Amino acid sequence: MKLYGVTGWKNSGKTGLMERLVAEITCRGYTVSTVKHAHHATEIDHPGRDSYRHREAGAAQVIVASPVRWALMQELRGAPEPPLADLIAHLAPVDLVLVEGYKRAPHPKIEAHRPETGQPLLAPENPTIRAVASSVGGAHPTLSGLTVQVLPLDDTAAIADFLLNEVGLVGARA
Repeated sequence: MKLYGVTGWKNSGKTGLMERLVAEITCRGYTVSTVKHAHHATEIDHPGRDSYRHREAGAAQVIVASPVRWALMQELRGAPEPPLADLIAHLAPVDLVLVEGYKRAPHPKIEAHRPETGQPLLAPENPTIRAVASSVGGAHPTLSGLTVQVLPLDDTAAIADFLLNEVGLVGARA
């Protein structure tokens, strides 16, 4: 499985870019899975639900299954957050795994960038960032001096082309 990331600061457009890339790349015939990092306690079920009650009772893992989908919830119960590689090992094989977040992980990434957030670029200090997808053109002052390619944040096809070329998945699958 190929691995590529989308990173950036809060409100930089990461999730929207991820959503568009998944749609674009799957339309080209590739299989894609995603991993999303959150810096807060994420709840995927709610108080009162059976699965929530199972977790609250002390279950280490809870699987919720239906005719449409299934999900596995793993409670860490004070254990450290697992490394990205351990999480990816749980995924079924696909052509590409897109990772949102994990700024400091060693996989290659595209940085989503919106100068209006007031946050500095990550790319100058992070060698794993191979391109910046920005809401402003390459001539914008916040992008001056970059040694990586700058792509328009709203040009999903161009970003997908760049990413697929980077991982060696070029062209549409039959």
